[in-house]
Amino acid sequence: MTGGRSLIALAVALALTAGLRDAWDDWVAATVLPPVLAETSVEVRARDGTLLRAYPVEDGRQRLAVALADVDPTFVQMLIAYEDKRFASHNGVDLMALVRAVGQAAWNGDVVSGGSTLTMQVARLLENSGTGRWAGKLRQMRVAWALERRLDKDQILTLYLQHAPYGGAVEGIQSGTRAWFAKPPKRLTPAESALLIALPQAPEGRRPDRNPAAALAARDRVLARLDLPATHAPVPLRMSDMPRLAPHVGDHLVARDPLTVRHDTTLNARLQSALEALAARVVRDQPRGVSTAILVADHQTGEILASVGSADYADGDGAQGFVDMTRALRSPGSTLKPLIYALAFDRGLAHPETIMPDRPTAFGTYAPQNFDGMFRGDITARHALQLSLNIPPVALTEALGPARLMAALRRSGATPVVQGQPGLAVALGGVGLTLGDLVQLYAALAEGGAGPRLHVEAEAPQAPLARLVGRAAAWQVGDILSDIPPPAGAGVTGLAYKTGTSYGHRDAWAIGYDGRHVIGVWMGRPDGTPVPGAFGGGLAAPVLFEAFGRLKSARDPLPPPPPETLIVPTARLPQPLQRFDARFGAVRSADTLTVAFPPSGAVLAGGDGLTVKMRGGQLPLTVLLNGAPVAAGLRQREVALALDGAGFSRISVVDAAGQSATVEVEVAN
Repeated sequence: MTGGRSLIALAVALALTAGLRDAWDDWVAATVLPPVLAETSVEVRARDGTLLRAYPVEDGRQRLAVALADVDPTFVQMLIAYEDKRFASHNGVDLMALVRAVGQAAWNGDVVSGGSTLTMQVARLLENSGTGRWAGKLRQMRVAWALERRLDKDQILTLYLQHAPYGGAVEGIQSGTRAWFAKPPKRLTPAESALLIALPQAPEGRRPDRNPAAALAARDRVLARLDLPATHAPVPLRMSDMPRLAPHVGDHLVARDPLTVRHDTTLNARLQSALEALAARVVRDQPRGVSTAILVADHQTGEILASVGSADYADGDGAQGFVDMTRALRSPGSTLKPLIYALAFDRGLAHPETIMPDRPTAFGTYAPQNFDGMFRGDITARHALQLSLNIPPVALTEALGPARLMAALRRSGATPVVQGQPGLAVALGGVGLTLGDLVQLYAALAEGGAGPRLHVEAEAPQAPLARLVGRAAAWQVGDILSDIPPPAGAGVTGLAYKTGTSYGHRDAWAIGYDGRHVIGVWMGRPDGTPVPGAFGGGLAAPVLFEAFGRLKSARDPLPPPPPETLIVPTARLPQPLQRFDARFGAVRSADTLTVAFPPSGAVLAGGDGLTVKMRGGQLPLTVLLNGAPVAAGLRQREVALALDGAGFSRISVVDAAGQSATVEVEVAN
């Protein structure tokens, strides 16, 4: 009888246990979990992964995304050993720790240890449910059990590392290590790890910048409990600011693609920091409101290495620092002159040793003057460009046509803006361009007339740019610019550079390149008001040379001349190239010089050669192939040429009066 009752009692107990277990399972399964996907700061990173800028999330909090692999393994081991040594084996609630906590509370009349597991702490952090006193323990336990059923241990640990508070608006281990130790969490000392383990337990009461004694004591308790050596290392006494390098680049990328949480760039963090410091320094002694912008690119790859949009992003001195002056439309002054000469060289209108008249000249109603009000008379194109004279490039622009100059700007990757029809004033800066446009243009010249499209996104798709000019013309311009004397005390040689000053001293420019890099500098007031006495050579050029010094210790040499380059003195040039007389009294034939065959744009079959037929013009004629003379002194209007294999070729003809005609053809494979 007794045995039967025992069996019945056992059966009832088992049934009750099973029922309680099922009820508990149902209760846990019905738990409504808080969101586990939290908003993290949008990050802008340099080419090596260095954090450049992090945008705060709700309520101004800094919460950088973190993965377990990003964190020092020793820190993780210390965290688990201190906070939850049975983390790997419990199901969200450590009953042994809970019993211990209840016993300690009963014995001491107050809570001594909370008994919370890391999973329970994650539950509290996700629900923002206070410090975890007994009133909230049951809810935390329920959420912890539910989390353990739906996530693995690494995911739960990652949630803790993502949400742990480290004082102020700083959340997550990535933000915490940067705030207190100015470094990512990949490599931490035991003392640093101990402080970061202690801080989330009382993030405000133990903040080292506000209560260093409490922070020090808490850190040392962690080290002692883990049987680690004591340290005399001090705790940090201030919270480091989050990096804010290249803020204009970050703003642009985020505005263009607001859903992306990480923007990887081509920027060099070290160089960016150095040039931002340079920009801040060079405007310090300038009149109020003056700012500067600096843009650095690798003209071989198209990667932008540094982009400084202003001297002070916070706009501390009325200089509108929030405006990105690498993207602002401004007058380029004389910085377009190298392009004009390159186009003229490329089309056979002139050569670096061609004599050009520099004397008072009216182009219709337009009568430009030189910057110093003086005229040099006859001068070579080389010296005219080096002295930045105004009459020769305007005369060349008239011969080329302003529309052709505008088309070349667009072909370079720039986006020129002009009101109405472009006129000759474009040659001297009468067009709107950005610093980015000018650096893109000079990158093409530096790369032999066909450079890559500049980009700041690490994975930006690159549509190829059209060729701007031929290799010989691009080299000739670079050779001329490299002979311009550097600013006094620059201590740098080997740069091909040009300065410019816009009308009314509103903009000072300096753009230069060596064999690998191109840098552009702008200085002025973002609101467009003049800076009296400012000009490119005195204001922007020294900054350009100093920026190159910050970039690297030695210059990359400029390339040698291409084989097709004609390098002779003026007297040995073909007669039509010895003097540019397009506007200065040369007698022209009434019959306009044209290339009758082949037509421009023709696609020709490959063969032994091509017969070029000319019409009109004043004999003798000179024929150039891709900028190099191949026939001179022609007394007939027909010549056979051997083309350079498959691809594009430019055929130019110049007559005795200086008229020219050009066609471009393609030879098929």
